[in-house]
Amino acid sequence: MGEVEPVEYGVAVERYLAGSGLSEGSRRIYRIALDTWAWALADRPAPTGPERRRARPPVLPLALLDHPDAAGRLRAAFDRRAADTDPRTLNRELSTLRAASAWWRARGWIAGDPAAGLRPTAQPAPAAEPLDPDRLRALFALRAPLREQALWHLLHESGAAIETVLALDTDGLDPTLRHTRPHPQRPTLRWQSGTARLLLMLTAGRPTGPLFLTDRRAPAGTPAADRCPHTGRARLSYRRAAELFTDRTRPLGEGWTLRQLRQGG
Repeated sequence: MGEVEPVEYGVAVERYLAGSGLSEGSRRIYRIALDTWAWALADRPAPTGPERRRARPPVLPLALLDHPDAAGRLRAAFDRRAADTDPRTLNRELSTLRAASAWWRARGWIAGDPAAGLRPTAQPAPAAEPLDPDRLRALFALRAPLREQALWHLLHESGAAIETVLALDTDGLDPTLRHTRPHPQRPTLRWQSGTARLLLMLTAGRPTGPLFLTDRRAPAGTPAADRCPHTGRARLSYRRAAELFTDRTRPLGEGWTLRQLRQGG
């Protein structure tokens, strides 16, 4: 007996994710992207910020992707999001929609390609130069929460990618030797005394779980690997870390980014 064709867009999304072979974390990211396109198909603005991850998308038929108006609605949503969304994020969301649509077409669930007329946006300009010593001193002198100070110092002293640092867990640190414990899939990060002192305070009472946490409890469905077993809070995301850095550094100058903290760029 063949696979029953789904009627609802949301059901088709779950079928696609279940058969994608993606990790649980990647499926969560893909789901958020595909839910965002559901708001576009319903001709309604998608929620922004933290609400985007928690909002339930509109229920609509999968056949709406073959409606003559679908391409126009997706184009309008794409253009709106291009005004205030990082190009890499937008292009990733577009690629997610295209991959899911191709999977659905292969099964005969839809006939056309609703994203055929959309084109990836231009990539951002090369990253700005690393912060010079004067600006670093001004940054580290800010009255910022312990979490932010620890993150900024660790990024600067380790020279590691932001994604690598945010993926760290507390039990992956060796505070005595000031480096991460050996990991088969991650480079060893090293830091100095300033970072070491901040990390000891940050991880007090948390021997396991994500190193950098959000301020609120993790929403339902958060994978165990991204939820602190001691506080119930979730792993800090790149987007939120970047927002906090922008807010805190605005008095020092416009346009600073977390990537400028890496020594050597």
